[in-house]
Amino acid sequence: MPTEAEQPLKDGELLAAIDLGSNSFHMVVASYTMGQLRIVDRIKESVRLAEGLDGRGGLNPDVMPRALECLARFGQRLRAIPPHRVRAIATNTVRALSNPRIFLMPAETALGHGIDVVAGREEARLIYQGVARGSPSPEGKRRLVMDIGGGSTEFIIGQGYEAVERESLQMGSIATTRRFFADGQLSKKRWKEARTEITAEFQQFASAYRARGWHDAMGASGTIKAICDISIAMKLTKVSITPESIDAIRERLLGFDRLEDIRLPGLSSERRSIIAGGLLVLDAAFAELGITRMHISDNALREGVLYDLIGRASDTDPREASIASLSRRYGVDPVQAKRVEATALALFDQVEADWALEPDDRRLLSWSASIHELGLAIAHSQYHQHGAYVVEHSDIAGFSRTEQQILAALVRNHRRTLSQGSFNKLPDRLVASTQRCVLLLRLAVLLHRSHDREPLPSPHLEADGSALTLGLPGRWLENHPLTRSNLDTECESLQEIGYTLNIQAR
Repeated sequence: MPTEAEQPLKDGELLAAIDLGSNSFHMVVASYTMGQLRIVDRIKESVRLAEGLDGRGGLNPDVMPRALECLARFGQRLRAIPPHRVRAIATNTVRALSNPRIFLMPAETALGHGIDVVAGREEARLIYQGVARGSPSPEGKRRLVMDIGGGSTEFIIGQGYEAVERESLQMGSIATTRRFFADGQLSKKRWKEARTEITAEFQQFASAYRARGWHDAMGASGTIKAICDISIAMKLTKVSITPESIDAIRERLLGFDRLEDIRLPGLSSERRSIIAGGLLVLDAAFAELGITRMHISDNALREGVLYDLIGRASDTDPREASIASLSRRYGVDPVQAKRVEATALALFDQVEADWALEPDDRRLLSWSASIHELGLAIAHSQYHQHGAYVVEHSDIAGFSRTEQQILAALVRNHRRTLSQGSFNKLPDRLVASTQRCVLLLRLAVLLHRSHDREPLPSPHLEADGSALTLGLPGRWLENHPLTRSNLDTECESLQEIGYTLNIQAR
């Protein structure tokens, strides 16, 4: 019987997405009604987390109280929503921390939910999902979507609901303002020099984007919306941004000597200190990508997270397609992978309750079994290490950084010596469940080491805390001396991480 977390979405259920951006924290709550999302609540608070970055991977403790106080308020609103219908996403500022757990541990406590750190390209995919679902593009036409955040800027070309090109650059309204106008001074000369530097960073993808082409362009999130508001207030455009309106806004902005002096029609006081960096990025993007007009989307990352939650609760989980693609790309033996997966999941089901494992643990175990031999495409020697590196560092659509690190830990530890370092990368709350899934995968791989097509007798596994008892038919063990020897060796290996394994002939 499916657990509560595995139940399909019911009409009227609430979902919530939290976006821990570099500038603002957003929360959106929606009702799943007749197959559609109906927004029932939005909360936004300006936290300016990126202002706390010290350039060395550290975070100024002064920004922590306002972040945690905001998350505590969000947490109160989330109490009535089941945890599996809530997803919190952290973006560029948390990605930039040398030790994200210093922030994540108190942040998760304040919010009352886990927080997923997503890579830049995964952030771009989620942004596109939000924009595409809110404003579908004409059938068969490609669209450019741009999102200027506080710490990074994402560029996506998509068609329909599918992102076909994704880029994330380390430039945003806060980061760029601090980089080029740290002393608060403005001048045309400084702007020109900054524009030259910013433009150089577009070279890595601009020509490919121009060659791909698009039908229309849309901007998402606060900075681009703020620039559009200025354009409208200055009577430069009605509902969009154009190269001409950017030129006029830039000239007006550069008429001020300091950031604190900026007064532009339609610009809120909240954005006054960071608008220069945001406009600089947009100015360079219009020029380098040849954008002639940009309309504004009401949807962004948080709405994309909501639609992704719907996908994860249905048969359209994007992670399934990503694992299948990864398996094909690296030529994984699908028959052997299925054998290992079936045994690993059978073992999981026997100890799930005793070990308090969750449906997400089962999915990650299943996916890791599907790609555990991925590293063989590189070299047989230490292939588990090669595979783990690929999994951890690849751009795998649908997965958060933490999920990729869990997958990497499973792939890395499915054979040979257990690596404590791979577990140290995980949040403390996920270490025990990941280690336990590793043990299940190791047993499944070991039982199928010979790649034998002969059906495996159903293994019986019992768990009592850190003690495991594996039961197999005695005659089968006698006829498979290599497997028996490997199981005896495994008993010794598991002791290194505090587990005991007893092999019982039935």
